[in-house]
Amino acid sequence: MSNEEKNDKQQQLDQFRAYDHGKKLTTNQGLKMAEDEFSLKAGERGPTLMEDFHFREKMTHFDHERIPERVVHARGYAAHGEFQVYESMKEYTKAGFLQDPSIKTPVFVRFSTVAGSKGSFDTARDIRGFATKFYTEEGNYDLVGNNAPVFFVQDGIKFPDFVHAVKPEPHNEMPQAQSAHDTFWDFVANNQETAHAVMWHISDRAIPRSYRMMEGFGVHTFRFINEQGKISFVKFHWKPVLGVHSLVWDEAQKIGGKNPDFHRQDLYDSIENGDYPEFELGVQIIDEEDEFNFDFDILDPTKLWPEEDVPVKLIGKMTLNRNVDNVFAETEQVAFHPGHVVPGIDFSNDPLLQGRLFSYTDTQLIRLGGPNFHELPINRPVCPFHNNQRDGYGRQTINQGQTSYYKNYLANNTPTPASPEEGGYEHVHEKVEGRKVRSRSESFKEHFSQATLFWNSMSEPEKQHIIDAFSFELGKVQNKSIRQQIVDMFSNVSMSLAKEFAKNIGADIPSGEDTLITKSSPALSQENSIKTPATRKTGVILMDGFEEDVKRIIDSLNSEGVQTEIISNRLGLKRGVNGIELEADHTFETADPVLFDALYVAGGKDINEASLKKIQYYTDETFAHYKTIGATHEGKEWLDKHKLSGNSGVITEDDWKVFTRQFIEAITEHRHWSRKLTG
Repeated sequence: MSNEEKNDKQQQLDQFRAYDHGKKLTTNQGLKMAEDEFSLKAGERGPTLMEDFHFREKMTHFDHERIPERVVHARGYAAHGEFQVYESMKEYTKAGFLQDPSIKTPVFVRFSTVAGSKGSFDTARDIRGFATKFYTEEGNYDLVGNNAPVFFVQDGIKFPDFVHAVKPEPHNEMPQAQSAHDTFWDFVANNQETAHAVMWHISDRAIPRSYRMMEGFGVHTFRFINEQGKISFVKFHWKPVLGVHSLVWDEAQKIGGKNPDFHRQDLYDSIENGDYPEFELGVQIIDEEDEFNFDFDILDPTKLWPEEDVPVKLIGKMTLNRNVDNVFAETEQVAFHPGHVVPGIDFSNDPLLQGRLFSYTDTQLIRLGGPNFHELPINRPVCPFHNNQRDGYGRQTINQGQTSYYKNYLANNTPTPASPEEGGYEHVHEKVEGRKVRSRSESFKEHFSQATLFWNSMSEPEKQHIIDAFSFELGKVQNKSIRQQIVDMFSNVSMSLAKEFAKNIGADIPSGEDTLITKSSPALSQENSIKTPATRKTGVILMDGFEEDVKRIIDSLNSEGVQTEIISNRLGLKRGVNGIELEADHTFETADPVLFDALYVAGGKDINEASLKKIQYYTDETFAHYKTIGATHEGKEWLDKHKLSGNSGVITEDDWKVFTRQFIEAITEHRHWSRKLTG
């Protein structure tokens, strides 16, 4: 190519890049728009209006951007199960599946990451999706949530912007499944309503140990309606029976390379082993007349309801007890929608929820090829359905008769709408009035107090992890101005937090004092979560010539619900004293310490230098990730040699019964953070 041709090509590129620069925003029809952050509502706190052509154009374009992979939540895994309510909830709602404790409602749950493509890895730093489909006798009810109770934006019209920012940057399609890049943090800095959700995203909550050990939240405010018409506002929670636990960042990154299917394999194996994941459904309820009695707007999706102010009432349990038969037919074709409700559950005027009520149907239309996605087996309700909708792509029902309209004479006016007394769905009779405006309620405009609440609620190790996470993420940001903007923004959350990570990213350290907000919510700290050894996976390093009590220890661990897998220099039977035999599940090469919750170095006399180096790698990695290490016999000698004995969470008792008890207690703690203090 000649220099002249190169110059012409460069001019074309420059013109293309500058096409939007300095221009006014318009619709795809060329209409200039005066506002691009707020959907059109009936009053500042009213519902979004259907006539909002700009919102619909923007959201429709966004929903159709990927074929056929989901735009967000592409990487997911799912399981079947059942739900039972503990006691009738008729005081609050007439929803049928929340009335009778003897009835088991089938469910299908899909867990997912948000930002990565279908081929990304499970343990990326990301919010996790937690979507549940209840197959009730009144129709399907979808509780479509995340493992964080708040979201990054307040209005549905900004959702495409947020996702565009967190996705791989369009000029080079990098980085995959990460938020550690310029466009995401540029969006954060210039949309400060993101502050609270960013704190969740940058915390340990964004790298869960497993799907079985993370909370789920409905995010939005919904309404309960009982038979008498009494209305309450409600938020939904899923509480894992095993407690809420996370990985550490170095561990999460290494797992992504060692086993990118770590979370899905954990879910699959647990169900196959009969260790069925369990979650309790909880609700926070606020009487309609108390809507304005809080120091935040209860409809704001960037705010949570502190559990100490509005307690969570546990109302039922979900058990996941069957894996899918076909990932594509079930996990990929399942279609969730927050608008799939049953009598007794209705929507609030949360503007993000209002946007989702349009967006989800639109998404399914393009992803599943047309309007009949409800007829796919995984989406089909268990109750009969009758209407005058016909034809379209993927139609499976063969309708009979000559009428497909209402009202009619030829079919005796059927199918006929059902009255509320007959179970017909009736929306809340809410008075709505106000000027048509693109605006945000004044009560939505404070963005930092609950981000500070979250920070105040963290334990010291969790706070350090947040500082480290900001330092890592912003260390990947190339634009120095964006890094500084984030420091300045989060000095409104906590001056001490901002000062700490500012040092690590080369930004100017802000001056000033911490905010006067001292309120905390202990429920937000994982350190206060349930702790149990059940289903914790322990790697057992075992060589030939092991002692007799090793088998007793392994059997005792298994009897307490701890899972054990034997690691050795080669597969096959390992022979101990007195003819005892145990079979190795892994070699040092086919396993890795990051794939286990704890390590038991059991010993064995048949050892060589190569194996000792592998054992050192396993113990050093486990120790560095604050996990429990136990050792007996020759294993104690190996730990003593590398100066690991005597540290927190390192168990080396001689009596096998005492060892087993202390080892299980240490596993129960999940991590031993004091190691960092002792070096």
